[in-house]
Amino acid sequence: MSKSILLPIDLNNDAINLPALTAAQDLLRDGGVLHVVSVMPDMGLAQVSGFFKPGFEKEALDAFGQRLAEWVNQNVPEGQEAHPHVLHGTIYDEILRAADKLRVDVIVIGSHRPELKDYLLGPNAARVVRHANQSVYVVRT
Repeated sequence: MSKSILLPIDLNNDAINLPALTAAQDLLRDGGVLHVVSVMPDMGLAQVSGFFKPGFEKEALDAFGQRLAEWVNQNVPEGQEAHPHVLHGTIYDEILRAADKLRVDVIVIGSHRPELKDYLLGPNAARVVRHANQSVYVVRT
């Protein structure tokens, strides 16, 4: 059994999040820690960030963190040790970095039904599967 799982979620897509959460809970049925992460993309080029008021990025990260904490409180059952983590940057890079930093055993990631152009997995899930140092459990929705 796994003792530490990383669960990346998209705060706008519970159709993918909830089945992945269920799978993670099944893997942790004998106890363990659930690290729930969500990635807020960065603004990209400096020219883009110049269109926003000073301090916008910090305010956005704070609001994003509050949404993630609310999601964890609403969806992770009591008794399950869970830690929310807000990440900032490129989705798959941040997931991989967090998995290594937190030294998790497994990454449980949800994936939408693929379109032909995706072949087997969504682009972020595919990159995580290809480059993770940990085992990756992909949950299809």
